[in-house]
Amino acid sequence: MNSVKYLLTAVFFGLLLTLNTQDVQAQTSTDKGQVGLGIMVGEPTGLSFKYWMGSKTAIDAGLTWSLSGNDAIGVHTDYVWHKWLNVEKGQLALYYGVGASLWLADNNTGLGARIPVGLNYLFQEAPLDLFIEVVPGLGVVPDTDFDVDGGIGVRYYF
Repeated sequence: MNSVKYLLTAVFFGLLLTLNTQDVQAQTSTDKGQVGLGIMVGEPTGLSFKYWMGSKTAIDAGLTWSLSGNDAIGVHTDYVWHKWLNVEKGQLALYYGVGASLWLADNNTGLGARIPVGLNYLFQEAPLDLFIEVVPGLGVVPDTDFDVDGGIGVRYYF
């Protein structure tokens, strides 16, 4: 039951980070909405959330589970910057950032730092985006270890 309490606490504080409304523009670079919700597949797999804070910055978050066999549930939150690239249709950005992750497994809780790097394509005609990312990370609790996660995903903006 402690794992559920830790997970709910992490989700609560992750959502609080996204509620900072200072300097938030009425329209994001997508012109579709500031909030995106979708799925990601890879390691980890789960729900993906994105909140645009302006045309170049956003908060990415996820509620995930591990497919690597350790039955862990995870929460992560990243602050990301976007560099827009020239494309004929839609919008394409290279993004990078910093963040934190919390993993809850049977009798094991982990906390770490993340450095996501990826590509984000925003469709011109639909309120959707596609993303692919690689995320080097450093576990700090309970042990110090290095890991690389990654995946692909899609989000719907409203």
